[in-house]
Amino acid sequence: MTTKMRSHELTDDWQFRQADAGEWLPVKRVPTNVHLDLIDNHVIDDPFFAFNELKCQWVGEATWVYRLALPDISQLGSHSTHVLAFDGLDTFAIVRLNGKEILRSDNMWIMHRVDITKHLHSSNNGNFLEIEFAPALVEARRIKDAHPKHRWVGFNGEMSRLAVRKAQYHWGWDWGPVLMTCGPWRAVRLESYTARIDDIRVDYELSPDLRKATGTIRVKTEAAKGMTVSFNVKLNGAEVFAERTCIDHDGQASVEFYVDQPKLWYPHGYGAQPLYDLRATLLHNGQEQHSVSRRTGLRRAELVQEPDESGKSFYFRINNIDVFCGGSNWIPADSFTPRVTSEKLRGWLQMMVDGYQTMIRNWGGGNWEEDEFYDLCDELGVLVWQDFMFGCGNYPAFPEILSSIERESVCQMKRLRHHPSLVIYAGNNEDYQVQESYGLTYDYEDKCPESWLKTDFPARYIYEKLLPEVVAAHCPHVVYHPGSPWGDGKISSDPTVGDMHQWNVWHGTQEKYQIFDTLGGRFNSEFGMEAFPHIDTIRSFVDDISKINPQSQIIDFHNKADGHERRIATYLVENFRLQTDFKKYIHLTQLSQAEALMFGYRGWRHQWGGKVRHCGGALVWQLNDCWPTISWAIVDYYQRKKPAYYAMRRVLAPIAVAVKREHHDWSVVHAHPAKSSTYQCWVSSSRLVDVEATVELRFISIQTGKEIKERITKKQVTIAANHSTEICEGVIDHEHEEPHVLAARIWIGDEVVARDVDWPQPLKYLDFCDRGVKVKRKGNEVTVTAEKPTKGLVFEEREGLLISDSAIDVVPGDEQVLTVRGLGPEDKDLDWLYLGAP
Repeated sequence: MTTKMRSHELTDDWQFRQADAGEWLPVKRVPTNVHLDLIDNHVIDDPFFAFNELKCQWVGEATWVYRLALPDISQLGSHSTHVLAFDGLDTFAIVRLNGKEILRSDNMWIMHRVDITKHLHSSNNGNFLEIEFAPALVEARRIKDAHPKHRWVGFNGEMSRLAVRKAQYHWGWDWGPVLMTCGPWRAVRLESYTARIDDIRVDYELSPDLRKATGTIRVKTEAAKGMTVSFNVKLNGAEVFAERTCIDHDGQASVEFYVDQPKLWYPHGYGAQPLYDLRATLLHNGQEQHSVSRRTGLRRAELVQEPDESGKSFYFRINNIDVFCGGSNWIPADSFTPRVTSEKLRGWLQMMVDGYQTMIRNWGGGNWEEDEFYDLCDELGVLVWQDFMFGCGNYPAFPEILSSIERESVCQMKRLRHHPSLVIYAGNNEDYQVQESYGLTYDYEDKCPESWLKTDFPARYIYEKLLPEVVAAHCPHVVYHPGSPWGDGKISSDPTVGDMHQWNVWHGTQEKYQIFDTLGGRFNSEFGMEAFPHIDTIRSFVDDISKINPQSQIIDFHNKADGHERRIATYLVENFRLQTDFKKYIHLTQLSQAEALMFGYRGWRHQWGGKVRHCGGALVWQLNDCWPTISWAIVDYYQRKKPAYYAMRRVLAPIAVAVKREHHDWSVVHAHPAKSSTYQCWVSSSRLVDVEATVELRFISIQTGKEIKERITKKQVTIAANHSTEICEGVIDHEHEEPHVLAARIWIGDEVVARDVDWPQPLKYLDFCDRGVKVKRKGNEVTVTAEKPTKGLVFEEREGLLISDSAIDVVPGDEQVLTVRGLGPEDKDLDWLYLGAP
C-alpha cells in the first residue's frame, strides 16, 4: 500500500514567547520574524518609526521559542514516511518534537528535512513541535571569541557577524538599522508519503547556431526500485517532450531530450521570455505518488573576458547577442522579509523593466532571495547577478563553518539552477577590498588552496576553491566570478579588468560627479549618490512636525551613512544654490543624485560602442531600501520613485541621444572660466538592427531662451545596431558666446524618441528666474512648455499614479507631452517643482 505525497504547510495556530518568561502569544502567520510577532502583540512599537530601533535592541539579545500542535496524520496509515521540512530557520535553532531534540541548525539558508516517523505519538496524545531560537548576536560573539587568532576585520556592522551564516545587514549597514531577527522565516511543512522526488535537474547545450537543444533531465528520488518516472515538457500548453523511464537501484532516473528550433529566452528588450513547463511524476503501478514541476528557459549566457586594447573585456553575451547591462543593485526589500508581498516584489521588478534596466545584482550582505524573486526575473526578462552571501569582511574558514557554507551553497544551487535569468555567481561583495585595506595576505601566484587556509585571509579558500567547485558541480551553465569587485587577482580598483565598485564619487576622494564616466572600469557593478526620499516617506518616521528639517536628529538617525551630512552638503554647495525650504532642499538632493547617475550611465553607455566594448555595464547602488530612510536608493521603501529613476530611464532607453561638453573643473582653478570647451553629440542604441534617424542640436541662451547660433540638423543618419554612433562635435567659445544649453533631439520617422540637454557647470552659477514654465493637463496627458531653458522639472509622486517621465529638462520650442495613469477627472493636478522655482 502506498501513500500519495501530502504536504501541509504549517502557517497557522503557532504561538511564541520569550524563553522561560511570560505567557504564550499568538503568531499571525508563519513564515515570520519575532519582531513582526512582537509588533502584532503590541509588545514593541514599529522599529522604523522615530528612534524605536533603539528601544527594541533587547529583542536580538533574547532567546525566543515558537510552538505548534501538529495536525493529526493517523489516517494516512502505517506505511507512510512523515517529514518536517524547514525551508529556513533564522538562525541558531533547536527543534524539538514532543520534547525530544530532532534538529540543530546554525545557518538561516540551509533547508532541512527531518524524518519524524518514529518520533510521532498516536493521535490521541497529540504531537507538539517547539523551536528555540538563541540570539545570533550572543552566539556570534561567542564564536568570534573562540577563534582569537583570526583577524576579525571589515566594513559595516559588528565584526562578530562574520562568524555566523545569517543575513549580514541584520547587524546594521550604512543604509539600514540594527534589527537582529530570529524565527521560522521561511515555510515549515509536514509531509507524508511513501515515495517522493527529492531533486530535479536539467542540463542542456545549444548548438552554435542556437537551432538545436540537447540535454538530460535527471531526478533523484526516495523510492523503491521498480517505480517509474514520467517526464513531460510543455511550452504554452503544447507538449514538446514526453517520456517514461524506470528508477535505478540508486533511486535515480534520467532521460535525454532533443528540441529542434527551441524557443530561446532573452532579457527584455532583446527578445521574448518563453518558459518551458517541466514536470516529473513518480508512478507506482501507474498511480501518481508525487510530482515536481519547474519553469525554465533555454538560453546561452556567456561572460566575455577577452584581451583588447583597453585591457580585458567584461560583458555579457546572451544567445550570441552582446548586452549592455544597465541596471541596479538589490538589497532585501524589508528588514523583516516575511512581510514582503508578491505584489511588492512584482512592483520592484516591473520598475526595472519599465526603466529599461536589464540586470539586477542581488548583493552579498542580504539574502538568498525568495523563489518568487527569480521567477519574476524569468518572466520579465531581468538578468540576475547573484552574489554568494558574504559582504565586506575577512571571513573565517575553520572546518565547521566551511562545512556549513558548502551545505548552504549546495542547497541554494539546487533551488535556483533552473532559472534562465541567473547568469553569474560572484563569490562575495568587497571582501577582496577588505583584504587590500587591511593588508591581508594575498599572493595570486600561489595556487595551493591548503596554503590559503594558513594565511590571515583564509576566505580565499571559500571564494577560489569551495564555491567554484560547488557551482561547477551543481550549476555549470552559470558563470562563476570570485568576487565583486575582482579581476584576475589585480587590485580591485584596476580599471582594465574585471568589475569595479566606483565610490570615488560620494566616498573616497569625493570627485565631481560630472567626471563619473572617466572613473569607471570594464563593468561598474557599484556606484551611487545619496538623496532624500519623498517628503511623505519622511513624514512616516518623524514623530514631530517640528523635526521635519534636514538638520534634525531624527533625520540624521534615519541616514546610516558615515559622514552623510558633510557629503550631501559638499555636493549641494558645489553644484546648487542652497535652499532652506525643506521641499526645495529635498528637490536639490534628488536633483544631485539624478545628475550624478545621468553623467555616469550616459558616459559609460557611450563606451559600449567603438572598436571595443570598453564598458560592459553599470549597476547603480541601489534600487531599493529595507526601511524608510535617506540613502542611495533610486526608489524608496514605499516604492516612491526619486527623480534619478527617470534620469536613468532616459539614458538607458533603447535609443538615447546624448550631448556633453568638456568638463572644466571650476574649483581647482578658483572659478576661472574656461575660454573654450569642446563638445560631442552621439546616439546609443540597443536595437539589434540599424535604424535611420534625424538628429538635431540647438544652442539656446539660458537668459533669453533664444537660439544663439544656427542649429545642426543631421538627416538620414544611420544609427548603428547595439553600438554608439557619433553625430557631431564642436567648440563652445565662452569668451564670445553667452551661457547656453546644448539641446539635442532624435526622431525615428515622425516621432521624437529621445532628448538630452547639456548645461554649463556648475548649475549654481546660473540664474533660473522667470523660466516661463507652463504645465497643462488634459485627461491623462500633461503638456509641459517653457519660455527659457528649465532644469529638473519634477512631478509629485502620488500613491496609485504612474507618470511616464519626470525630472525633465525643458527648452523653448520643444513641447513635451507626458502621460499619467490613475489620475481621475476630479483629482487634484500634480504638484511640480523645478530648479530655481519661486
